[in-house]
Amino acid sequence: MVTPALLRRLYDWVMNLAHRPNAEIWLAVVSFAESSFFPIPPDVMLVPMVLANRQRAFRIATICLAASVAGGMVGYAIGYGLYETVGSWLVSIYGMQDGIAEFQAMFDRYGLWVILIKGLTPIPYKIVTIASGVAAFSFPTFVLASIVTRGARFFLVAGLLYRYGEPIRNFIEQRLTLVTTLFVVALVGGFVVLEFVF
Repeated sequence: MVTPALLRRLYDWVMNLAHRPNAEIWLAVVSFAESSFFPIPPDVMLVPMVLANRQRAFRIATICLAASVAGGMVGYAIGYGLYETVGSWLVSIYGMQDGIAEFQAMFDRYGLWVILIKGLTPIPYKIVTIASGVAAFSFPTFVLASIVTRGARFFLVAGLLYRYGEPIRNFIEQRLTLVTTLFVVALVGGFVVLEFVF
């Protein structure tokens, strides 16, 4: 089980990586790893890196997106072919057994919508990737949904920081759940309106 003390040490380590000369490489590594096994989200690096150079905001978001989706493919592969060994071990380390079971039940009922919604929220993306593999969800659709949701999340944060800079930092760090939830409501609402209008 990952303890709060270990999480704190990992968080501090990742924050320090954001200030290194090779921070973009580390950002890609963290984004990739977080999609299948690492507990700290790349937002921890994305925020200070964008604030340090706002002109690179969208490049930084693109690195997060590309590495996160690639890592998500690994998470999917773990769920699809290695769940009984590697997958179940990862799930038990993070105490996510209930999360996987809940995702499976929601996935059976809502399918693609679960991936779209959970990919935007702070709910661990690794649950989405591994459980999608376990469910043998359509791989191309999984990748496309990951690009949409992870891209929306990272580019929303980068865009807010690019536009407003340091004053928006506390809002993002303390209310990222609210921001992404409102985005999900707007996104889902738009699809519902299109479905009924057209």
